[in-house]
Amino acid sequence: MFTNERRQVERTGKYGTPRLQYLQELVVQFQNSTDEETKEKIVANLANFAYDPYNYTFLRQLNVLELFLDCITEANEKLVEFGVGGICNSCADPANAAIVTQCGGIPLIIQCLSSPVRNTVNYALGALYFLCDTSNKEEVLKPEVIDLIKRYAEAEAIRVNFSNLAKAFLEKHVSDN
Repeated sequence: MFTNERRQVERTGKYGTPRLQYLQELVVQFQNSTDEETKEKIVANLANFAYDPYNYTFLRQLNVLELFLDCITEANEKLVEFGVGGICNSCADPANAAIVTQCGGIPLIIQCLSSPVRNTVNYALGALYFLCDTSNKEEVLKPEVIDLIKRYAEAEAIRVNFSNLAKAFLEKHVSDN
């Protein structure tokens, strides 16, 4: 369920931690942690907050979108999965999508399409669905990317979720070309 200010006050209570402060504490914990498992849990938690428009301003203020992009460049597949998941969850918002695009996120997300982790591929397909627009179509709609997405669309018998996302992407962004 999406949050609003009234609901947040009810949930936080008189002595609870305000959302911005809580998210900031998570970011600081991530930055100070050397334990991979702890980092994975924190990024997964941040990615869960990224689906709610109530949190978008906080995520931008705390540079969490950039943190997600940094995670995509890691060797740790869980960090990649949760990083691209956070981007997918947040990039339906145009301001968030602009940050991801301006920070060079599109090539990183495209790389995630070849991940061995199913969730990573799903999140990458979803993120590209929202990120692709007239200003970056040439960057997203490269022949090799379209070919890969077409293969996912044709893999209906093997992976229905890939197929459905890929078909939606192709319908929205490629059938006009």
